[in-house]
Amino acid sequence: MTTTTSPLAPATATRVYKDYGQPLWRRVLLTREMAIIGLLLVVVIVSLITVKGFSRPVTVGYLLLDVMPILLIALPMTLVIITGEIDLSVASVVGLSSVTLGILNQAGVDVGVAAIVCIIVGALAGAVNGFLITVVGLPSLAVTIGTLALYRGLAVGLLGTTAVTEWPEFWTDLAKAKIGGTTIPVVVILFIVLAIVFAVLLHFTPFGRGIYAIGLSPEAASFSGVHVNRTKFILFVLTGTVSALAGIYYTLRFGSARGDNATGLELQVIAAVLLGGVSIFGGRGALHGVIAGVLLIGVLSSALRLVNVTSDVINIITGVLLVLSVVAASFLAWVRKKRIGPGGRKHGGTIAAKA
Repeated sequence: MTTTTSPLAPATATRVYKDYGQPLWRRVLLTREMAIIGLLLVVVIVSLITVKGFSRPVTVGYLLLDVMPILLIALPMTLVIITGEIDLSVASVVGLSSVTLGILNQAGVDVGVAAIVCIIVGALAGAVNGFLITVVGLPSLAVTIGTLALYRGLAVGLLGTTAVTEWPEFWTDLAKAKIGGTTIPVVVILFIVLAIVFAVLLHFTPFGRGIYAIGLSPEAASFSGVHVNRTKFILFVLTGTVSALAGIYYTLRFGSARGDNATGLELQVIAAVLLGGVSIFGGRGALHGVIAGVLLIGVLSSALRLVNVTSDVINIITGVLLVLSVVAASFLAWVRKKRIGPGGRKHGGTIAAKA
C-alpha cells in the first residue's frame, strides 16, 4: 500500500502557535490586558496621592455605582465585538426598559414582576437585532443604528417628556444598598456573578472558542462546525437582556424612569471594551482586560471630577485614550508583521507562526 504525503505536511509540522512558543510568564504578563491593568493601578495610585478626597471610602462606593451599567453591558458587548459585530442599540434598550418599568409601576404592578417583564422586553429587542443580522443578513452597524433610534423613539413615545419618580423605597434603597458596613454596593455581587458566568462561557467552553473562531474567520468557523448565525443571535439576545437589567438598575438607582435615560451610554461601553484590549476587527480580547478598561475610565473620570474638570474635558480625554488604544494595537500588529518574514519565519531565522 502506497502512502502519499500532502505537500502541505512539512510546513504544517514545522509551524507552532506563536503565543504558546513563549514562556508562561510572558504569555500572562506581556499582554495588552495586563498593560491596561497596570495602567489602572498607576492611575489609582496617582489619584490617591494627588487628588484630595479620592481616598475616601465613599468615593469608591459612588465610583462603582456610576460605572455599574457600563460594567454590566460590557460583558455581553465583549462577546459581540469579538465575533466582529457591534451593538449600538444598548443604551436605547436601557431607556426602553426604564420606561417599561415606570409605566408598569404607575399601573400598580409589583416592581419585581415589572422587572421580569423589562428583561423579557430587552431579550426581544436583542432578538430583533439578531434576526435582522443573522437571518436577513444586514450589517450589524446599520441594524443597530436603526434600532437605536427605534427603541429610543418607542421609549420617548410611550412616556413622553414626563418622568416616573414615585417608587417603593424598598427597591430604590436596594439599588443603592451597601454590603455590610462597607461602601461597596450590593449590586457588585450581581456583577461578579455575571462576570464569572460570561468569563466561563467565553474562555472555558466550546461556545466561547467558537466566538473567537467567528471573529477570526466566519467561513472557517462554519466549516469547523461552529453555528455562526445561531451564536451571533444568542449573543445579541444576551446583550439586550443585560442592557434591560442595567436599565432596571439605572432607573431604581436614580429613582426616575425617563425615555432619555442613559443617552450616549453605548459609546462609553464600546470605548471601555476597545480600551480593554478587544479588537474592533474581532477574534481577540479577554474579559479581565475589559473590566480593567471600564474601571480605568471610571477612576479617571472620578478623579478629574474631584479636581473640577468639566465633563467635556473628561470626554475628550476618554476619546484620546480610545484612539491611542486602537492605534497602539494596529502599530504593534504592524511591528509584529515586519518582524516575521515570508513563510512564517522571523528575521533572524527563528520559526514563527501566526496564532
